[in-house]
Amino acid sequence: MAKVLVSDTIDKAGIDILSQVAQVDIKTGLPAEELVKIIPEYNALMLRSGTQVTQAIIEAGTQLKIIGRAGVGVDNIDVKAATRQGIVVVNSPEGNTIAAAEHTLAMMLSLSRHIPEANQSVKEKKWDRKKFVGAEIYKKTLGVVGLGKIGSHVVNVAKSMGMKLLAFDPFISKERADQLGCTLVDLDLLFTESDYITLHIPKTPETEHLISTEALNKMKSTARLINCARGGIIDESALAEAIANKKIAGAALDVFEEEPLGESGLREFNNVLLTPHLGASTAEAQVNVAIDVAEQIRDVLLGLPARSAVNIPGLTPDVMEKLRPYLQLAETLGNLVGQLAGGRIERLTVRLQGELATNKSQPLVIASIKGLLSRALRERVNYVNASIEAKERGIRVIETRDATIRDYSGSLHLAAQGSMGEHSVTGALLSDGEIRITDVDGFPINVPPSNYMLFTVHRDMPGIIGKIGSLLGSFNVNIASMQVGRKIVRGDAVMALSLDDPLPDGLLTEITKVAGIRDAYTVKL
Repeated sequence: MAKVLVSDTIDKAGIDILSQVAQVDIKTGLPAEELVKIIPEYNALMLRSGTQVTQAIIEAGTQLKIIGRAGVGVDNIDVKAATRQGIVVVNSPEGNTIAAAEHTLAMMLSLSRHIPEANQSVKEKKWDRKKFVGAEIYKKTLGVVGLGKIGSHVVNVAKSMGMKLLAFDPFISKERADQLGCTLVDLDLLFTESDYITLHIPKTPETEHLISTEALNKMKSTARLINCARGGIIDESALAEAIANKKIAGAALDVFEEEPLGESGLREFNNVLLTPHLGASTAEAQVNVAIDVAEQIRDVLLGLPARSAVNIPGLTPDVMEKLRPYLQLAETLGNLVGQLAGGRIERLTVRLQGELATNKSQPLVIASIKGLLSRALRERVNYVNASIEAKERGIRVIETRDATIRDYSGSLHLAAQGSMGEHSVTGALLSDGEIRITDVDGFPINVPPSNYMLFTVHRDMPGIIGKIGSLLGSFNVNIASMQVGRKIVRGDAVMALSLDDPLPDGLLTEITKVAGIRDAYTVKL
């Protein structure tokens, strides 16, 4: 009989499901050293956020088939190590969708009607009705930043309550927004026109402190801000200052830059609601994620596929070893072309070339989509849900093959069409398995991907390379490698630079001012 180790507290409903097919041992709070000792005897591991599943634990789990996280994220699991071992990693990406959306709505209504403050007043035997005159949300404008599953549910409920809806999401098509009843706008318009603003986006380098002093100054003095997504999206010091100066009417936060919340000026204001990260804390959500993940573990132990694997489900280690370099190539190119295209992606074309055109295409197409969406969705996008996420965002995916293109034994070409135009990239694997970017927008190059990259489109003329190098040097940005691709002498060219450091704020603008530079793009891979 299979054996399952449950290393964090899991709802009984999940334990009951696992008990149907396996011996279930519940051992919570174990130190890492103890987990390494006992994990070799188990076929599955189920956990929540308390257990850190390290590479050492995974490598010791020689009989592990699946690791299941009863929750959305998998940041406490070394997914790469699990993938190398052929272990399926699953989560429950939709288990807390309703809970988080409803908490957002509850915060919005409580803020509008002064419910926490009024409740406390009555308990103190007061009856200050005039003090707690509220605001209706009917016919007010709700600005939704992020139209994923949670944001979309908030939209559906708010629409039924008579609210007008604006939305910002660079990864959602206009058609999808129309289906939801939203008007897609840019952030500035959303900030200036919304009576309520709710955030439903991950924290990334691009979204960190998205709500800054500058953004807050654009909002109505009657606007109210809600964040039940991730801490760090709001600059909390700037928000406290805006509240103190009555720049906005109020805010409701469930997540914070540091948790638990330490010293904070936000505690001082009656028109600021603070809750201790309760978005997923409903009895139903805890049951849902436990059942969801337990069912997936059960299915994998019975030889069936998992429905929410964050890595490649059901592949043996030898198959994984063969596919992994090409999957990484596809994911890297998807990430790259998405950042080059920018804006809202409407179409992704994936072309398998040379010998690659004779291989099974679906994993490579899915890996390309995963890479494309990773900038927006981070760990929420995986090999199981990537196609669904693309469809929900109105992204049309086209697969083509061309076995006649033999610049390498096999290569992959991706083209992304979006609101800001079309860009394309091509990549291949060298004989040693190293990834090479071989073409950008039709210009031949040959560079390995790196963490930080800069691409320029410029006129092929003397002095351009030197000017860019000097400008980067003046900002203390070190160049690791550089290559130029061109089609004709003195025509247009593309320059690809691998950098040791990210570009400081403002440097990209300075680069575009250099004579002969037509455009410039920074990429983080």
